[in-house]
Amino acid sequence: MLFGLDGVEAGLLIVVLCLFGGILTGFPVAFAIGGAGVLSFGIIAALDSAGVLVHQAVDTSSAAYQGLVDSGISRLDISHFRYPELPRYQEALFPDGWQVAIDRNLSFIVNRMNERVFAGQSIETLLAVLMFVMMGITLERSRIANDLLTTMARVFGPMPGGLAVSVVVVGAFLAASTGIVGATVVTMGLLSLPTMLRHNYSPELATGVIAASGTLGQIIPPSIVIVLLGTLAGDLYAAAQEVRAQAAGCTDALTYLGQAAVVSVGTLFQAAILPGILLAALYALYALAFAFYDPRHAPPVHTEASSGGEVITRSDGLTWFLGMPVALIVGAMLLAQVGVIGSQNLTVDSQSDASKAASLRTNVSATCQASMIELHGQDKWDQAIAQQQAIEASGGAVASHALTPDELQQARLDKIDAAAPISSSIAIGFIFLALVLTTARGVAPSADPRPLAIGLLGVALAFLVDAFLIGPTMSEGTSVLLLAIPLALTLYGCKEAAIRLGRNDLIRVVFPPLVLIVAVLGSILGGITNPTPAAALGASGAILLAAYRRLTDQGRSGKIIIQATFSIVIMILVGVNFDLRLGREQVLPEEYFAFIVAIATYHFAVFGILFSCWILLRDGVLGPVVRETAKVTSMVFTILIGSQVLNLVVISFGGEHYIQQFLRSFDNEMVVFLIVMLVLFVLGFVLDFLEIIYIVVPIVGPVIYGGTMDPKWVTIMIAVNLQTSFLTPPFGFALFYLRGVAPPEVTTQHIYRGVIPFVMIQVAGLGLLWMFPSVVTIVPNLLSN
Repeated sequence: MLFGLDGVEAGLLIVVLCLFGGILTGFPVAFAIGGAGVLSFGIIAALDSAGVLVHQAVDTSSAAYQGLVDSGISRLDISHFRYPELPRYQEALFPDGWQVAIDRNLSFIVNRMNERVFAGQSIETLLAVLMFVMMGITLERSRIANDLLTTMARVFGPMPGGLAVSVVVVGAFLAASTGIVGATVVTMGLLSLPTMLRHNYSPELATGVIAASGTLGQIIPPSIVIVLLGTLAGDLYAAAQEVRAQAAGCTDALTYLGQAAVVSVGTLFQAAILPGILLAALYALYALAFAFYDPRHAPPVHTEASSGGEVITRSDGLTWFLGMPVALIVGAMLLAQVGVIGSQNLTVDSQSDASKAASLRTNVSATCQASMIELHGQDKWDQAIAQQQAIEASGGAVASHALTPDELQQARLDKIDAAAPISSSIAIGFIFLALVLTTARGVAPSADPRPLAIGLLGVALAFLVDAFLIGPTMSEGTSVLLLAIPLALTLYGCKEAAIRLGRNDLIRVVFPPLVLIVAVLGSILGGITNPTPAAALGASGAILLAAYRRLTDQGRSGKIIIQATFSIVIMILVGVNFDLRLGREQVLPEEYFAFIVAIATYHFAVFGILFSCWILLRDGVLGPVVRETAKVTSMVFTILIGSQVLNLVVISFGGEHYIQQFLRSFDNEMVVFLIVMLVLFVLGFVLDFLEIIYIVVPIVGPVIYGGTMDPKWVTIMIAVNLQTSFLTPPFGFALFYLRGVAPPEVTTQHIYRGVIPFVMIQVAGLGLLWMFPSVVTIVPNLLSN
């Protein structure tokens, strides 16, 4: 034995030393990880061949071991950590020789590369990383942060601590745009730190709020950390729950849990919204409290007005920015509740619905039944039994069958009778336009109200036309013709509204990127699409926005880009409202016309994106964006490949199994999770989130995802924990990023002292999530229902 250590323990120590040694040499981390795997395997194989490394394995053939198995204890829970009196025997780390181990590793490497990097199910989600990175870098190069900070300083600056609040708001905004901690911290440090120091802000407060706001990219969607964690969490949770179900005596996880063991990146985005907003709000509250306690070091900053010369009274602000939006949205929700607004979809499934099954499967073994009762409770089991008995009493479960023509016709008539008078899609579109009109009225209260009134008249007329003239059986073409006049009146008012809104600095700066972020996140959170197409939309929108900024800065017209943007909107609206499948037996004339419109707008949108790329390429913006995107993406995938090599080395000599046995030796899964969180926190000092996600999480994941804890909560807790680690002195990554761009008068001690309160806020945030897991789960539960 080496230094009195078990052979597996010595092997793990060698792997850790090789990994940290490779990182400390300054060699690129992406290659150091794979190199550490190869080097550590060579050292372990040499020591094992020399007989230096010996593993004390539990004798699974002993009577004591069989007695534990016969008593009902799962083999997963039997280890020398929990039962040290079990007989053990000595064996080499590689019982069949290192040659067999390396051959097996090479086979695993090929399979894992094919599964996770080249052709597996997770590759589509990983492609979202590339496009989210491109979206963030493009927005960063388009000077969006500079404009946002200037504008937010005008809004919040006049109050004590307002400039710090502005940094938090912009930091959260950039986090939702870029999702990259380093880029956000460096950008905010370059832009806001000199400004805050110039206005006599405390260096501690200034550096603390910048570093903390920059780390919001770890948690606020679309966070790259969550994308990468989600690709692993889904696989780990599904596999761990299958193992858990079989250990409980059930055939599969679906039977044992009563639901599929699935967690997706989109669900994790939903789960991360409230924690991200909570942390940003706590940062802003601390900044205001600091200003209240010591106003000399967080003074108000007075800048020129941002309302385009308009004086907006409190009455106007409350009426048009609060009262009217609330009235429109609440009114629409009430109309939806009473059935006035709703779906007019008449699509009928050609298959009948199968009879509803019991909430739990009841045809299981006695062992599985006992485990399910322990998990779900006796009441739920009794309820499932009663449901199954009712199904059997009624003749058993009825399978779905193909509907006859008469049944199809009757089902269609039932849908026509149940259709709401006003279509929800039309209502949502016109309410959005009405919000644009009311907001424009608020930002320019002294301007002529007649154009906006005409637009609101068009909105009201559209609701009346839809309620009394347009029926659910009416063709799309006829509906469009009937809505033509109301839509024309509404767009006339919206044209004037757009001009007025464009004169307001706050709306002009915030609205375009805000719409882009809402479109990207809304499509994911609303279940419209998965993260990869949404990321493509975000990258394309960022290119259009950046090109428009370049043209306006040069005093040139950006009409082509605006027209391309509207083409995308029209293309989406046509695709949603018309059936564009021309291969059907009967195609209406308006559907041919809609197809032509969709094709035309698609090609014009592609032309607009290519034109934007040419503008950015000509001005020297696109080249650096593409190079930086390629650099970051290549680093991610190279670390993914290298981490797989290192993980397989750990697996080959039993290191992964050894660590999992240690964690499972604790009876309380919360204690296990707390240990894992502490280890991840410490590793966050020396490893970036990529290395932690790809090296550590796959090893501990089968344990922390194999219990009763909600996988969404586990994943978000890991992300917030890493965010806290990256802020904590003296090794936090965010502190090094900020130190690199801070002016000489800001010392490292300033940064350390300034960030400590925000670390405490992070710890308090983790405590809140620990005590109230519903903060994480409430949004996914609401959206799923």
